[in-house]
Amino acid sequence: MRYGIDFGTTRTVIAAVDRGNYPVVNIPDPQGDLHEYVPTVVGLVEGNIRAGWDAMAAVDQGVVVTRSFKRLLSAPDIGPHTEVTVGDRVSTIPEVLATFARYIIDQLRAQQPADEPVEIVLGVPANAGSTQRLLTMDAFRRAGATVIGLINEPSAAGFEYTHRYARTLNTKRTSIIVFDLGGGTFDATLLRIDGLDHVVERSTGIARLGGDDFDDVLAGLALPPKVLADGVPPAVMDRIREAKEAIKPQTRRVLIDLPGGAVTVPVADFYEAATPLVERTMEAIVPLLGEQNSLRDTEIAGIYLVGGASALPLVSRVLRERYGRRVHRSQLPTASTAIGLAIAADPESDFHLTDRLARRIGVFREAHEGSQISFDELVGPEDPTTTVTRRYRAAHNIGVFRYIEYSSLDDDTPGDFTVLAEVYVPFDHNLRYCSDLSEVDVQRSDFGPAVVETLSVDDNGVATITIELDDGYTVTATAAPELS
Repeated sequence: MRYGIDFGTTRTVIAAVDRGNYPVVNIPDPQGDLHEYVPTVVGLVEGNIRAGWDAMAAVDQGVVVTRSFKRLLSAPDIGPHTEVTVGDRVSTIPEVLATFARYIIDQLRAQQPADEPVEIVLGVPANAGSTQRLLTMDAFRRAGATVIGLINEPSAAGFEYTHRYARTLNTKRTSIIVFDLGGGTFDATLLRIDGLDHVVERSTGIARLGGDDFDDVLAGLALPPKVLADGVPPAVMDRIREAKEAIKPQTRRVLIDLPGGAVTVPVADFYEAATPLVERTMEAIVPLLGEQNSLRDTEIAGIYLVGGASALPLVSRVLRERYGRRVHRSQLPTASTAIGLAIAADPESDFHLTDRLARRIGVFREAHEGSQISFDELVGPEDPTTTVTRRYRAAHNIGVFRYIEYSSLDDDTPGDFTVLAEVYVPFDHNLRYCSDLSEVDVQRSDFGPAVVETLSVDDNGVATITIELDDGYTVTATAAPELS
């Protein structure tokens, strides 16, 4: 069978492809109770790493689960050797991801005929870099699934919007903004829609802003300074998260049942403290709205709120105060993306997506015998192609390139970046058998080879660099080469 999997920071939701319908898959816990999601957690149980509901079932036995490990994927130095602590064991991010993915795929296999393959479309944040995309795909492939492709999460939610609310679109209002506030990330995408054709005009986002941050705000109001300074126990954060998720529009006080006794926080105080987080999301979507920062006199049919954190009433209230009635909250905020991913996985669906990069890619190059660094912007969201080529003649014995994926450029300084690849190229033929080019001094050369440097980004958003010299010598690099 085919599925759409929204691998979230706090919850993972799965929707199935079922003859033109896209139901959310119910996953049983060890007691047999069904849930419309899987908690994105792992825990060390009797010496083995367990995931999802299996890990949560051991909490009563004193197991401390590791939450929000997906947030590590947006770290600037993320890679296959990034460490994750699970209980008293230090593991690596690929091992943790593979364990969680295996749990998900095993649950799906248990609900379908044994001889059918599990084919999936995965969601990733729009601003996810190549390393995050590769690590995510590799984990589910290692778990035995066939990964049909990756789709940016807000783009997938756009499919679900059209599937349910096509009537809101007309000849005057042809676009929507998908506002995706999840557990750990915020993404927003401006989609132009013509029938079943969806075209991404532009995407933006904040890599580390989501429901976890709202939890931290509530914790700051509910807990003594000493507890906050020492580190809030995971079990206490669970209670705080549950209390936040129980807030309804009519709620006036948040009652948090803590081990030392119940604590009450006025909702007004929580909203006042959390409003700056919502304002940050509003600042981020200004490029999608234009200079007027308004929906008035635009072709935008509305702002569509999806993602679990968007269910907090504060979010829609603040946005409606600024943008008016064309702010629509999904009836299924936690499932919207998974349903859209299932639509994308359906071979019988006629929906078509034309996506584009939400991030930028550039390269730092060493110049003047390594004494200076120059930065070269290569490709970004505004470019019509995701392949760029540079041709030049080498002027040094070694080429040193540090490719990065970044959000913006301010005074020639990239912001919010992750390292894509560090590449050393022996322009001097005599250095081609050197075991560690990083130990060789960069020197000026007047007789360097002609160089063709190509960067390309595939349909899954994964970048590959190829550097070819005029005698055919070639160096190819990508993020996390161990997974390629």
